[in-house]
Amino acid sequence: MTTTITWLGLSLLAASCVAANDQYVMGVPTPTTEPDWFKTRPQSFQGYTATGAAPFLAQTNPAPFGDPATYTVNDPLETSQPIHGAKDRNIFHHMGNLSPYYPRADGFGVDEYARPKGSNITQMHLLHRHGSRYPSKEESDRLADWAKNFANAIAHGAVFNDELSFLHDWSYTLGVAILTTRGRQDLFDSGVLNFFNYGHLYTEGTKIVARTTTQDRMLKSAENFLSGFFHLDWDQHVNLLAMIEEKNYNTSLQSINACPNAMHMSFGDYVDVPLKKWKNHYLSHRTKHLNHLSHKYTWTINDSFNAQALCAYETVALGYSPFCALFAFSEWEGFSYAYDITFAGYSGFQCPIGRASGITWVEEFLARVENREFTTRGSSSAANLTLNTNPVTFPTNQSLYFDFAHDNILISVLTAFGFRQFADLPIPDFLTTTTTNPSPSPQNPQFQPPRNHSFQTSKLIPFGARLNIEIIQSPHKIHPNRTHTTNHPYLDNTPETKYIHFLVNQRTVPLHSSFPDDCLYRSDGWCELDAFLAVQRGSLEKAKWDYSCVGEWELGGFGDVGDGVPIDEWGNREGGRE
Repeated sequence: MTTTITWLGLSLLAASCVAANDQYVMGVPTPTTEPDWFKTRPQSFQGYTATGAAPFLAQTNPAPFGDPATYTVNDPLETSQPIHGAKDRNIFHHMGNLSPYYPRADGFGVDEYARPKGSNITQMHLLHRHGSRYPSKEESDRLADWAKNFANAIAHGAVFNDELSFLHDWSYTLGVAILTTRGRQDLFDSGVLNFFNYGHLYTEGTKIVARTTTQDRMLKSAENFLSGFFHLDWDQHVNLLAMIEEKNYNTSLQSINACPNAMHMSFGDYVDVPLKKWKNHYLSHRTKHLNHLSHKYTWTINDSFNAQALCAYETVALGYSPFCALFAFSEWEGFSYAYDITFAGYSGFQCPIGRASGITWVEEFLARVENREFTTRGSSSAANLTLNTNPVTFPTNQSLYFDFAHDNILISVLTAFGFRQFADLPIPDFLTTTTTNPSPSPQNPQFQPPRNHSFQTSKLIPFGARLNIEIIQSPHKIHPNRTHTTNHPYLDNTPETKYIHFLVNQRTVPLHSSFPDDCLYRSDGWCELDAFLAVQRGSLEKAKWDYSCVGEWELGGFGDVGDGVPIDEWGNREGGRE
């Protein structure tokens, strides 16, 4: 019997090493010529996908002429429904990682400054989340089963009144995992925006390497972005490398697949315990009200949370969702905080593998910005050495770098960089103890949803989130306390200086807030590049990848870890709660 191995199969197998030892799969012939690294069709390893029903917003939208003076309309989505307690605020800015993309006006505590005349951006590194999507396979199964429960209940005489009456005509029509139409627009629009901001950095007539993964929404996100940046002939300007996204394959763009402890430890329990307590806390009042409207059906906390999730998913898929108006604004703040708990525990500073999950991309960034070979050992990160040691697939001399990853990777990268300003998640004591969950009241305001903390997933990782890192070359040092009216921004008699400027969702992240000893205070939030790189050269050691991913340690409880690394063998909890 003859076995046929396609070039795509060879390319994909060669493109990702197994586990952390960077070896080819046993039994697969080694190609005698260089594989076609950048072939993306036909697709492989794209994951489970399913499309959903087409929207009919012109017919289903009950408020097609929302008041633009009081609501920010995410055209063409219907987001102007009256929400109790909103007071000119938008619930779609408070949906955690399910929020539609938007740049927050309040930013991260520092003003935005243009580059002084005479300085130049020489590089831009982009790490981009995929666009709006349908629910994942697990989420879709849960929500589809939930919808069947309603259908069965109604068939057996259940009646839903008042604001729940729409359930008698409602059906679940969402797809699975792939980009929605809005998701394609998210990335195309981002490509257009980034072209306006950085198009001059592309050298006409050359081909740069951009990276994504084989998962369908990741590949399509990259392609839509590149179409917006370069036009439909983007493949004349870019070699797109789709790295295998599957368990036991190495890639910085989904590094937990190469981290055994990430897959084998009970992180679900670690996060689910405080998450369940929080849901019971903030949804208790609303659940009682909705249960009062449900006859011959018991409306539960899980029903309320699923309804909130469907508001987010149906809006980005169908343009409008009747579930949105069921909840008051404070309950949307509670919904968003539920995702803050989730991502802090799975990917952030409260996660014992938070730093390890993002350190590989940080090490790749250092190699690129320093224009040198990638040297991190494969056993100390999730690096794909087959690709990272090949200048064809991992060039370090580009002016533009485009990488496309998941929300958890963006959070882990910020953690691995050491952005301590995003470690401030407020955690009420009742979430980390066996104390009975107290009911919120005017006498217990500390149990209201947190509002002003820096680690807000809706602000950091909405659909289409992006991290832009600019490298800026200046003829002299720039005044650290410059203003928008400064006529002389440079310090006299100072040498040429390079700066680094971090933006998350088009807003500057002040580097002095996380690295005050090295990145001295600046009104623009920038940092001298040499100082920043000196800090980051210690990031690999701080991430403790070997210990985090293959070592033996106790998971502990949520809130014990505070610096993105595990409790060590002596029981020390670095950065944890007192």
